Amino acid sequence: MSSAGAGATITAVQIQGNVRAETETVRSYLQLKEGQPYDPAAADRSLKALFATGLFSDVSIDMQGSTLVVKLTENPIINRVAFEGNKKIDDDKLRDEVQSKPRQVFTQARVQADVERILTIYRRGGRYNAVVEPKIIKLEQGRVDLVFEINEGDVTGIKRISFVGNEHFSDGTLRGKIRTSESAWYRFLSSDDRFDPDRLNLDRELLRKFYLSEGYADFRIVSAVGELSPDRDGFFITFTISEGERYKFGKIEVTSRFQGLDVDTLKSYLTMDEGDWYNADEVEKTVTAMADAVGSLGYAFVDVRPNIRRNKDNQTVDVTFDVQEGPRVYVERINISGNTRTLDKVIRREFRLAEGDAFSTAKVRRSQDRLKNLGFFEKVDISAAPGTSPDKTNLEVQVVEQSTGEISFGAGYSTTSGPLADISIRERNLLGKGQDLRLGLSLGTLSTLIDLSFTEPYFMDRAVAAGFDIFRTSNDRQAVASYSDASVGFALRSAWAYTEHTRQTLRYSLRQTNIYNVPSFASPIVQSQAGYSVTSEIAESIAWDTRDQRLNTTKGHLLRNTVSWGGLGGDNYYVRVTADAAYFQQIYEDVVATIGGGIGVILPYNNSIPRLNNLFFIGGDTLRGFAVGGIGPRDANTGDALGGMYYYTGTSELSFPLLFIPKELGLLGKAFVDIGSLWGTADNTSVFSILDSNAMRVGAGLGVQWISPFGPIRVDYAVPVAQQPFDKTQNFRFSFGTRF
Repeated sequence: MSSAGAGATITAVQIQGNVRAETETVRSYLQLKEGQPYDPAAADRSLKALFATGLFSDVSIDMQGSTLVVKLTENPIINRVAFEGNKKIDDDKLRDEVQSKPRQVFTQARVQADVERILTIYRRGGRYNAVVEPKIIKLEQGRVDLVFEINEGDVTGIKRISFVGNEHFSDGTLRGKIRTSESAWYRFLSSDDRFDPDRLNLDRELLRKFYLSEGYADFRIVSAVGELSPDRDGFFITFTISEGERYKFGKIEVTSRFQGLDVDTLKSYLTMDEGDWYNADEVEKTVTAMADAVGSLGYAFVDVRPNIRRNKDNQTVDVTFDVQEGPRVYVERINISGNTRTLDKVIRREFRLAEGDAFSTAKVRRSQDRLKNLGFFEKVDISAAPGTSPDKTNLEVQVVEQSTGEISFGAGYSTTSGPLADISIRERNLLGKGQDLRLGLSLGTLSTLIDLSFTEPYFMDRAVAAGFDIFRTSNDRQAVASYSDASVGFALRSAWAYTEHTRQTLRYSLRQTNIYNVPSFASPIVQSQAGYSVTSEIAESIAWDTRDQRLNTTKGHLLRNTVSWGGLGGDNYYVRVTADAAYFQQIYEDVVATIGGGIGVILPYNNSIPRLNNLFFIGGDTLRGFAVGGIGPRDANTGDALGGMYYYTGTSELSFPLLFIPKELGLLGKAFVDIGSLWGTADNTSVFSILDSNAMRVGAGLGVQWISPFGPIRVDYAVPVAQQPFDKTQNFRFSFGTRF
């Protein structure tokens, strides 16, 4: 484009080089027309407009005499988009990501954007060495093939995670609190050892929550940096932190602006005392508990605000929970989107508030947590939007569904059951109704199990779970008591929660059991029980469980009681009562003490003799240092274990990290002492040949546990400290198992 002819009148406009673009289409982008004076500024704007269409790779506008000549070079049309060198990510996924498509106009800008998109995909998978080179293959008739040549490179792991500024917690402890982990050979089933900027943001939040829960109210993260090594084969991640001083709770007060609301009643919901180490998690739990309690008393628009005041002079934190009336806002509508499979009612029943209720931030947050805990959704977002009036709000619920069907295989071994293999098929959200259906098969050298189970979590739209089980089991007990047994039957069950930690279960079962393969040299008691029997049993169980996690528990307790009554039909008549308890307490960094125990009794009635399959057997995992069925009544002549009517067990265990072993490896040492006893038999036909004693047995030992990629592995070595002459002992116990 030149400025020659500026001001000259345009007598004609000539378009050259356009093959696919219509002449009139090109003219529509020009700001210069016949009869107008030539204006270089208008020509420049026309040039930019034509380039902006993406149809042309080159455009020139010149005056030749009184004729405006527009010369065009059209971009080619993409004939085919191909990918070469990609093995970890298939063509279909890459094709969905790129914007360049067949029969589209080729543009260099779009191709460069596609290169960045492909690199982003590989970086998400930890491949920061990936290289993408676009190649253009020219064809006839203005067409091209677009080929992305990809060198995927190796996974770029995490070479080292370092912390700067940590004085009270070791690097190993802090590595255990974040999601990202250092690369190691045993993490080949995990992607947490790959650099991910989003995960790094999560790690910042996890560190902050950890320090605040440990009393470091002034904690802050100065920086979190991931640097690629010079040879580009790994990242060095460095967290620079400022711990600050550790605080304790100072004055804890509760104030209320609701007339007639008893403040002393609200104080019962405090989960902390003055002098305890400050814990932000406990503050949040108290806010939620108070808001729920006040709301249940009929007070709407509750807003519990924790006013926190730090006293740096004596390192205390004063907390005043101010219970006041929040803004008078009602929930007008709850709009749900993204659930293509899950029914609306499955989502709505997890909400702690309904349309027309007073809006509560705490209840919205709790509802979001409940939806996430279902496991049906990859993502759950709840946001508030204005309603039809200032005092109304709409809750916009956006979910992203994930697969809820699964087929899993498992393998394992234990000294109790021998080699094991299992397969199960499960759907946790059957027909989008939130129902759980599972079919499982477990095969072992000593036991087999086939079971079909179904659970409706909200039976008749109430917060009561109900379901059934159909099962068939068989067990080889020849080494323990010289018999085998097989059972077939079904069970009906229901369960409901009284509180977040307290749950009640009712269960009715009907099963037929066959005791068979009884050799002629077996105990007379075992021989007398050979054959079929029917057990009709109703059982209730209540549990109070505050454990922080089921595996590697660090704090909390479990109290459980079960009462079973056999005799609602069938030919077995008994009442069986069991109770067990466990308490977990972290006494030092990563050192956890556990104290637990259990008791049980079975009382026959109606002149019934308890069947072997209904009696108690103690040993193995329940009393280390002794074999399965190693203690309790035993036939003096055959050595067969006969089971007992009364038992108690107790255990104390110390879990600790192993020296010189990286914490992130997941290896824990165990030191334990187990006690217990089993006694009592209702069969007096062979009273003179039964060995029985209620004396306490004691076993003590050491063990190692590893939460491996293949599942939990545990090895224990125990020795009997106190035993009876007729007991059977076992020193080594080994078990592992996984599902994949």
